[in-house]
Amino acid sequence: MLRDVSGWFEDSEIISRGQDLISSVSSVSRCSFLDRASCSIDCNSTTRVGFLERGETLLDGLPSIDSRLQTVNTSSNYGGLRFIFKGLILPVYFFEFAWRLAVESWRFSCNYMRQMQARANGIISRVLKTLRGSSDDIGWLQHTPGMAPVEDGSVRFQELLQGIRSGLHKLPDSFVYLLIPGLFSNHGPLYFVSTKRFFSKMGLACHIAKIHSEASVEHNAWELKQYIEELYWGSGKRVLMLGHSKGGVDAAAALSIYSRELRNKVAGLALVQSPYGGTPIASDILREGQIADAETRRIMEFLICKVIKGDIRALEDLTYEKRKEFIKNHKLPNNIPLISFHSEASVAPGVLATMSHIAHAELPWLPRFGMEDAENAAIAARRVPVIVPVSAAMALCALHLQLRYGEKSDGLVTCRDAEVPGSVVVKPGRKFDHSWIVYSSWTNDPTESPDSCEMCEALLTMLVELGTKIQN
Repeated sequence: MLRDVSGWFEDSEIISRGQDLISSVSSVSRCSFLDRASCSIDCNSTTRVGFLERGETLLDGLPSIDSRLQTVNTSSNYGGLRFIFKGLILPVYFFEFAWRLAVESWRFSCNYMRQMQARANGIISRVLKTLRGSSDDIGWLQHTPGMAPVEDGSVRFQELLQGIRSGLHKLPDSFVYLLIPGLFSNHGPLYFVSTKRFFSKMGLACHIAKIHSEASVEHNAWELKQYIEELYWGSGKRVLMLGHSKGGVDAAAALSIYSRELRNKVAGLALVQSPYGGTPIASDILREGQIADAETRRIMEFLICKVIKGDIRALEDLTYEKRKEFIKNHKLPNNIPLISFHSEASVAPGVLATMSHIAHAELPWLPRFGMEDAENAAIAARRVPVIVPVSAAMALCALHLQLRYGEKSDGLVTCRDAEVPGSVVVKPGRKFDHSWIVYSSWTNDPTESPDSCEMCEALLTMLVELGTKIQN
């Protein structure tokens, strides 16, 4: 029984039940012990003394039972106090839980606010970067210290142009003339064709560089280096180069990267409407960190790489960021004459209706029914002009650049970005858009404005004069 009491004592949750059981057991034990003692006295008087002695011995063990019962009572009291204490500190646990919940809620709110603030700052930064555009980059060549100054040669150019239109041609046959087309030239079949034919009629050796215009600047620079060396070793004459748009940038890159290999092989370079410092059109399209920059880049990669079968680096190399890096690492040689030609596009309303002649299509001739003229029926094909509103698109781009940045441009290249440091700058007296030298106007009147062939001849003649001055 005492072992049972000890087991109940260890379990604090059933102390009270154990206490009642122990009290009942002790009373029963005492009653049975006294009954046995009285019966023993009546039956055998001779054994009374021995039995009483054993009864006294048993009674001597009762105080230990009482002490254990007192211990049980004390433990039960302590167990009750423990339950009371736990009940009293229950609000403390609740307060601690509420405090932790409040702290975690505050931390979550702070983190959420930080994320929202970072996202808002990112959106604001993208909006500001988009609105800012290329305002800080246009004309950076004029603001960079250490760049060579330019010289105005517009007056001399006009004199040479007037002489050419009067029939005075001064271009010598001691040079090989290399015409370098610009971006997307592979899709323009009339690019420099009339100029080459014009020079060939004068007995001059003229070539159009067969390069992949949609490739990167460094790749085309290597191809031009190979092309120039072939012309030089094949003819024994130095090469005069005229590059339009990206073609001028490719030619300048060839002179910068391979200056040792091309020394004494190139007599000069004329850059016509070339974005030597970069162009805001390419920068605004491919600028990282502006609104919808990733989507715009994917669209341009699809158009250039998939549709045109070109390289996206051809457009990247014309951004201000890439041009700054390239010009910083590759300097143009000082002993080569340079001419920078830039123009301004007209934004008059009448230009929006101008159509540009870009190609010819040969269609079979269908004679009229009922006609007996066998000569008309014998015609196999007729040349039909293909015209598109290229000038109108250039006018819209020029108007956009003028309204957004306040800069004059030919539609794609601003005037300040087309000026190469250390070159002679030529500004024509008339307005020409960026496509002027590529396609002749469908309603062009040769008596009203100079032809692109005459303009190219005047630029190359001026380049020969500059080379003579440098040698003397």
